[in-house]
Amino acid sequence: MSALVATRRNPVMRTFYHRLLAEGKPKKVALVACMRKLLTILNAMLRTETDRRPLAHRDTA
Repeated sequence: MSALVATRRNPVMRTFYHRLLAEGKPKKVALVACMRKLLTILNAMLRTETDRRPLAHRDTA
């Protein structure tokens, strides 16, 4: 479910998902690729002990 939400709300994952669809991948295959990419990102965050980066367009006020 998190990969599905990421393909709709995260600009990087959305671009990746739509690029895969444009290349002719079936929707489920593209979604599984996004799941794998999300796991890779999360593992890297755990390894380097970093927090997620806030989105640039969000208001801090």
